[in-house]
Amino acid sequence: MIDWANLPFGYLKTKSNTRCLYSEGKWGKMEVTESENINMHMAATCLHYGQECFEGLKAYRGKDGKIRVFRWEENSKRLNRSAARVGMPEVPAELFKEMLFTLVKENADFVPPYGTGASLYIRPLMIGMSPRLGISASTEVLLILFCSPVGPYYKGGFKPIKVIVERGSDRAAPLGTGTVKVGGNYAAALNMSIKSHEMGYGAALYLDPKEKKYIDECGPANFFAIKGDKYITPKSTSILPSITNMSLQALAEKKGLTVEKRQIPLTELAECDEAAECGTAAVISPISAVYDPDENKTYTFGDQVHPGKNCVELYETLVGIQYGDIADPFGWISFVE
Repeated sequence: MIDWANLPFGYLKTKSNTRCLYSEGKWGKMEVTESENINMHMAATCLHYGQECFEGLKAYRGKDGKIRVFRWEENSKRLNRSAARVGMPEVPAELFKEMLFTLVKENADFVPPYGTGASLYIRPLMIGMSPRLGISASTEVLLILFCSPVGPYYKGGFKPIKVIVERGSDRAAPLGTGTVKVGGNYAAALNMSIKSHEMGYGAALYLDPKEKKYIDECGPANFFAIKGDKYITPKSTSILPSITNMSLQALAEKKGLTVEKRQIPLTELAECDEAAECGTAAVISPISAVYDPDENKTYTFGDQVHPGKNCVELYETLVGIQYGDIADPFGWISFVE
């Protein structure tokens, strides 16, 4: 029996996954398998040259028992942008949908019950399979979609975290792979993630790679702040376009906030009322304080204990739409029959 209310945000074996192989210039037929393993050559391009990309999305069970998938079309588009950046073929939206919906149907028993706060996390993964010693694109690519029921990303719940500014490293170059979802971006941030946790911070806040002046991303997630009646979020050539952030911007506009995508100087945080990181895993993680060790300066938001009202409203509205408790005026939800 699965203890739905106490699920970690981690991998749990489910019934099956879906796979499809690209070979000889075309995609083959989708397969459903119960195997958790991948058989590959030791010289596969994904292992040596990082020719891989991935996605993350969720399925939710509503009070009505129906299973909902959130904005899968945007994940399909972003997967293709990532694939193109690292020399892999486009995945037709029809194939992505077939693999996704088959996966959820196959694993319907693993979609957590309504009211547990848990969801089914879905991980599409594309990897270059051809053996290569010279650097060249793989002619065989494997697409896998697997899933796992997960609990909240932060076990402490919807509570503010403290973050620390990182100037000693960059997670991505200005015109590098920061705008696509490839593993190298996350590997580049792992060391600082470990250090920041050891120092008692929830995440590291990266600045722009060029001038170290403007806010970039907050660890593995996008950053936004509330400044008066404005929702401000960084604009940069090294930031992954977050589907969660896109959705929050639409909700912010709907509730009367002005959305600004622009460069945000770190010092502007002194004028902000609320701050947060956002992404598929955590949705919103409010930030209570940003510490800049170089300047020995701390930017604080609210009362340090409770999330700001805008973060709460945006979080509750987005999660409400995902679980079907709030009407979806945007057409973001697809039902898995």
